[in-house]
Amino acid sequence: MSLSLIGKSISVSATLKLNETAAILRDKGEPVIHLGGGEPKSKAPVDALIAAANLLNSGEIRYTPPDGIPALKKAIIRYTEEFYNRLVEPENVIASSGAKQSIMVCLQAILNPQEEVIYPAPYWVSYPEMAKLIGAIPVPVYSEDGTFYPRLQDIEQRVTSYTKAIIINSPNNPTGAMYSEKFISEIVEFCEKKGIWLIMDDIYHRLVFDGKKPINCYKFAKDLTENSKLVVVNGVSKQYAMTGFRIGWAVGNKKLIEAMTNIQAHQTSGPSVVTQVAAAAAINGVQSQVESLRLTLENNRNILMERLKAFNGVKAYKPDGTFYCFADFSYYMKDSTKLAQFLLDKVRVAVVPGIEFGLEGYLRLSTCGSVKDITEGIERIKWALDPDAPNELYIGERKLVRDWL
Repeated sequence: MSLSLIGKSISVSATLKLNETAAILRDKGEPVIHLGGGEPKSKAPVDALIAAANLLNSGEIRYTPPDGIPALKKAIIRYTEEFYNRLVEPENVIASSGAKQSIMVCLQAILNPQEEVIYPAPYWVSYPEMAKLIGAIPVPVYSEDGTFYPRLQDIEQRVTSYTKAIIINSPNNPTGAMYSEKFISEIVEFCEKKGIWLIMDDIYHRLVFDGKKPINCYKFAKDLTENSKLVVVNGVSKQYAMTGFRIGWAVGNKKLIEAMTNIQAHQTSGPSVVTQVAAAAAINGVQSQVESLRLTLENNRNILMERLKAFNGVKAYKPDGTFYCFADFSYYMKDSTKLAQFLLDKVRVAVVPGIEFGLEGYLRLSTCGSVKDITEGIERIKWALDPDAPNELYIGERKLVRDWL
């Protein structure tokens, strides 16, 4: 079969493939513990569910404008004013089928083939594939000091005449690292000076721990006119536990949003009216559920970090936010893909290999699940890897005997 160059170059989404594999095993009755997922287990806000149900009951389920319904755009404008102290107009906003689509159509609107988009590593798995989809060049940047916290000089060294955009995801998936205010201020100033587009992937910005507060990128921008190349992307998936609703958005200058809207109109048209109405209700509704989720995730992080201390060779870096921990398991196996498959095969624990995020030897562990999932999942991993662990392990009523150490 003859496929296009793009068709042959795009790899499967490791995280979505993992979800599929775990679901298949569970359907077969396997006792899988999913420590790789990126979706909170709490319920969607009641306000969102009621709004969606009311619309469904009305039977008026119609096409929507390609950039989003007025009610949702109004909610996003209010959200932007509340959390970013920035008042924008409806023409500065586009609602998409998830923050992923917002980023994708943004890149399509600003990048030409062979131009470069830069992003710190470790990085979200979709950034390089998105660049490839439009014939652009993905350029990951690794910190010279070996940490998960990039410095401006790390970015500067990779900028060329072909650099058109920089993506910053903080707090970061997969590391949970929240970049410093100093770094955010420097990158905003640098991009303005160089005329480079800066895309702030803020999808986790309210899920931060240890008393930290979200950092407002607009605070450091000198150019807030319609010539600004600063784009802020967000959505309801993470903070409102509404992953299946697929609603995200981008805020940018009017010309960019117009171009993004035209692209999206031909790709998918507007997002589902049902999920847009639900998203607007979540944004406008009671916000206590976001804080409840944040506290739960912080507690889960603490439990995970404590359990990882029991490993002799694992280096785990305390996340500042999100619901991920990016831990170095290279002491046990340097090939993270083989290690992830080994853990799924032997003890039915699903994790994501670090190489998918640009760093070999690591595993991304999720704290989205219950405390029971976290503690039992880490216990299973330790049993599979640690020669000092007991030789037998019970998973439900099934007794496993370790014969590989």
